[in-house]
Formats: sequence, C-alpha cells, structure tokens
Amino acid sequence: MNKEKINLIAADMGYGHQRAAYPLLDIAVGQKIVTINNYQGIAGWERKYWENSNKTYNKISRLKKLPLLGDLVFSIMDAFQKVQPFYPKRDLSAPTLQEKFFYHQVRKGLGKNLINSLRESALPFLTTFFVGAYFAEEQNHSGDIYCLITDTDVSRAWVNMDSKNTRVKYLLPNDRVRERFLMYGVKPENLKVTGFPLPKENVGENDEILKQDLANRLPYLDPQGCYHKKYQSLVDQHLPAAEKLSKPLTITYAVGGAGAQKEIGVQILNGLIDWIKEGRLGLNLIAGSRLEVKEYFDKCLKEAGVAENKNVRVVFNPDKIEYFKEFNQVLRTTDILWTKPSELSFYAALGLPIIMSPVIGSQEVFNRENLLSSGSGLDSLPLEYVAEWFPDLLNSGRLARAAMDAYLNGNARGVYNIEALLN
Repeated sequence: MNKEKINLIAADMGYGHQRAAYPLLDIAVGQKIVTINNYQGIAGWERKYWENSNKTYNKISRLKKLPLLGDLVFSIMDAFQKVQPFYPKRDLSAPTLQEKFFYHQVRKGLGKNLINSLRESALPFLTTFFVGAYFAEEQNHSGDIYCLITDTDVSRAWVNMDSKNTRVKYLLPNDRVRERFLMYGVKPENLKVTGFPLPKENVGENDEILKQDLANRLPYLDPQGCYHKKYQSLVDQHLPAAEKLSKPLTITYAVGGAGAQKEIGVQILNGLIDWIKEGRLGLNLIAGSRLEVKEYFDKCLKEAGVAENKNVRVVFNPDKIEYFKEFNQVLRTTDILWTKPSELSFYAALGLPIIMSPVIGSQEVFNRENLLSSGSGLDSLPLEYVAEWFPDLLNSGRLARAAMDAYLNGNARGVYNIEALLN
C-alpha cells in the first residue's frame, strides 16, 4: 500500500519548522522533507536570499543577550513578526508589512522552481512555513494546499495575502488560533483544529507509549509523595503502573536553533553540580545540530569535572532529522524539559513539565502564556539560586502536577488527526 499522501515542505531555519514536519515523514513523498531554502533546483539568487535571511536572524537572536543594544536590535526585527493582542476581537485581515515584503519576493520568482517541480503532482502540498503556502497558491499548485501552524498564536503573516478568498487549508494547534484566523479573515471551512503533530515514537497509536512514560516519570517528580497523596485516584484512572527504572531524576535542557541561551544550560549544570556528582541528577544538554554549541558544552563539562560522568550527556547530530530521532528517544527518560517556549511548548502534552527560560520573539510570549494557563509550564527562577529553589519545587509535588496537567490539558494526537484528515 502506497503511504505517500503529501508533498511535505518546511524551512531549514532553526528547528521549529522541520521539527513540526518530522512526525509526518511516514506519509511524505520519499519519506523526505523538502526545504524551501535548499531544495533541488533552487536558483542561486534564491539560495543566497535565504542564507542571508537566516544568518541575520541567528545573529540578532544571539545578540539579544547583550544589554540595551541587543534588546533594541531584536525588538526592531521582532516588530515585523509581532502578534497583535487578542482582545478586543476585531478585523485583522489587512496584510502586514512583513507579508507584503515576502509577497514581493514571491512575485519576483521566489519558490517558483519548487512549485514547477511539483507541477505534475496531484498530491496535497503541506507546509510548516507560511511562505511555502504563498508559493503554492501564487504559482497555482495543482493539489490541495495545507499550512500547519507551529505556535499557539501567530501573526497575520501566516495567512495568505487575500485571506478571505485563499484556498489554503490551515491545520491549527488549538481553538485559540482558530479564533485568531477568523479575525484574519479566513473562512471557517478552511480552518481545521488538529493539534500539533508530536512524534509517534513518543505517543503510540493508542497513547500507550505516552502513558507509560508519564507513569514512570511521576515518582521522580514527586519524591515526597505530596501530589500522589491528593491525586492518586486521578493517576490510577488515567495511567498504568509505573515501571522501575535504573536512572536518576533527569533534566533535559534544549537550546534553540540559533544557538541562543546555551549559557543557561551551563548555569543549570554548575548550580546543580553536587546533585550530578552524587548521582541524584541526570542532565541532557541538547546542542542539536550546531557544532559550536556542542563544543561549548563539552568544554564546560570538562571544566566542571563531569566530562566522564555517565549521568551527563551532550546530544548532537549534524543531520537535523537524525537529531530529532535522538532527541525524541532522550525525552522518553526525561523527567523535566527545560527550554524557551518555542515549538517545544507543545511537547508538554507528552506529560512533560516545562521549566521556561526567557522568551525570544513575540510568538513565544503567547506560547509561555499558554503553558502557564494550562498549568504545564513554570518560569525559571533566578539561576544563581537554582540549588535552593529547585529542590523546593521538586519536593512540593508541583512538577508532578505540571506533568499531569500537561497530559490532561494537552493534545498529543496531532499527527494522527492530520493523517486521518488526509485520508
């Protein structure tokens, strides 16, 4: 049986767009992700355009940590992609400057070769990056066009220019984004709330993997039994019995695609170094596909005297797809995910409590608010005192509550819902 149902399109910019596409590889042509900034047949000028755009974004993201100047430069860039306040509800259908800029490039030929290469394909075009949807509609792709939304709220730029008449169908993570897209002028019949696609290897066809991993996680997150004393019946109602694992409590710290905030991982390492040396804590430092971040982490582990410690690991793979596979396996024995509120916010639905480092970008403000309101995320307190506040947080059972709230309030079925929609 041919499982190829879509042309799967993303952008090779950071991790967010490709991470969202990864769970859909099973149904993609050739089980591959086509990237709009590095596809076969891309024009030289087009490749250069994307390379310059990506370099600029990465530089500005890393600059943000600089006082005054960094914040100023980043705020200017972020203004172009800013998500407007949700209230009052109003007509937001007018195109933005960011969108007009991209459409100018599209009408100059950006993405034309990509759509031409798919001209004879009647399969749907599914993209996790809004500019891909511009390409497909502007160049009249022969199949259906889907755009998968990768944040809990997004700017007007995610909707094609003529929002009221677009034929793009939008795959949305939640009802809030649906309301937002109605303000952007999209017809209700083009809005499908599916949930964000999470990796099948972390969910399971009937959620069996997710449930077992969460059951195994809860005892680590509730060492004093505070949560279980109150909510044991709730746990028993939803989860199987926990398995006995031979590992310490484990934190996974993930750096963003631009390599920003790598220093936070080292602050966690140094602040909780006694726990690590005593074998009470495991720490995964996620360098992703960035060699310079891996080398930075390796250097810091050596300086801290834990380079050979079996409970500390740097996760790195230069191939992003292979990195996603490794990261997803690491999550199965992770108890706490520590990261900025990027697309990884949706991974809370795996029953993972998220400790949030500071936001980078307007959309992450909304991701943070969503995690806080669902009870599945907590802001990091000052890292210079992490050795004091982290044990208090753990012993209170608050992290166990966040894990269970994340599971109960989240939607881990996105990839299965999308596949069912495409059948």
